[in-house]
Amino acid sequence: MAAVRQNTLDFQLGGTADGSAIIRELQPLFQKHGMTETVHSWADHGYLATYTAKNGSFATVRIYPHGLVLLDLQSLDEPDKNASVRQLLDEVEEKMKDILHNSISQVKRLPAIVRGAKVDRYWPTADGRLVEYDIDEIVYSKDSPYQNIKILHSIQFGNILILNGDVNLAESDLAYTNAIMGSGKEDYCGKEVLILGGGDGGILYELVKLKPKMVTMVEIDQMVIDGCRQHMRKTCGDVLDNLKGDCYQVLVEDCVPVLKMYAKEGRTFDYVINDLTAVPISTSPEEDSTWEFLRLILDLCMKVLKQDGKYFTQRRPQNGRLQGNCVNLTEALTLYEEQLNMLYCPVEFSKETVCVPSYMELWVFYSIWKKSNS
Repeated sequence: MAAVRQNTLDFQLGGTADGSAIIRELQPLFQKHGMTETVHSWADHGYLATYTAKNGSFATVRIYPHGLVLLDLQSLDEPDKNASVRQLLDEVEEKMKDILHNSISQVKRLPAIVRGAKVDRYWPTADGRLVEYDIDEIVYSKDSPYQNIKILHSIQFGNILILNGDVNLAESDLAYTNAIMGSGKEDYCGKEVLILGGGDGGILYELVKLKPKMVTMVEIDQMVIDGCRQHMRKTCGDVLDNLKGDCYQVLVEDCVPVLKMYAKEGRTFDYVINDLTAVPISTSPEEDSTWEFLRLILDLCMKVLKQDGKYFTQRRPQNGRLQGNCVNLTEALTLYEEQLNMLYCPVEFSKETVCVPSYMELWVFYSIWKKSNS
């Protein structure tokens, strides 16, 4: 079944709007397109005209007395109907300019929103703005025991990993991987590194090039690994082909019990890289809230971090929630920094703002280290 296109055409007037006159002038246009009119009016709130066609298409014209006229038109996303809709929109715009002359201060026609399409092109930014991506193909779509996993192809960004409806990483996003590894300022040669999450394999792939002693990656979802191994090769190379290599191992486990085990054993790392999603995906009972989960992870990571080690992190949003390390979410960033003062040991931190291409927003990355004993 075809999707539906939602078209809009807005007029901002320089003065008040005569709703009755506007509807009277527009009525013949809609009638010509086989649409039947119904008009509602309010003494102080203007007019609403609805127009319906036998093919199921409909339009509304909302006229606010202060000078705002809004046209919404919904129809099936089919070539013949799209052409007819464009014609009607053009005619309405021309008629409005004709009858209102110089009183129109702005005309705005946005690209149509396509709803119900097989390939979803719309995803929210972390701070709640709607972005339309140039998605042209569903490459991979699975439901794991933990989350919905999609890999979609973008003309600009290549394949994009999307978890539970949120953009995680695209093949274009090497800037993300570089930033969460310390932006080229760290020497990983001969070091022991722990990655939490990172199922796309991007961090692991870049790390093994730097000749570390051993990298341990703990990813809870085997299906993320499987999907990225097949369809994110530009990001992960061949490191996900095997769960063990000369200088790395991938543990398909919940990171919380693994961290607790390492802390109990006294095992420590030179670097800990937290690439987990913002909303907890864990089998452990401590996840009463996102912030409690974050503190739990932070505390456990500090326990397995060497005294002179570094912890790198960001927080990806999930389920469209206003959280994550978007530079615009200053309150969330402040709350996160407050958590750093509540850990079992004192820490210091720095942060860096980076443009991640597929996020279409600036993203904040944190470097955290234990305060010196001296």
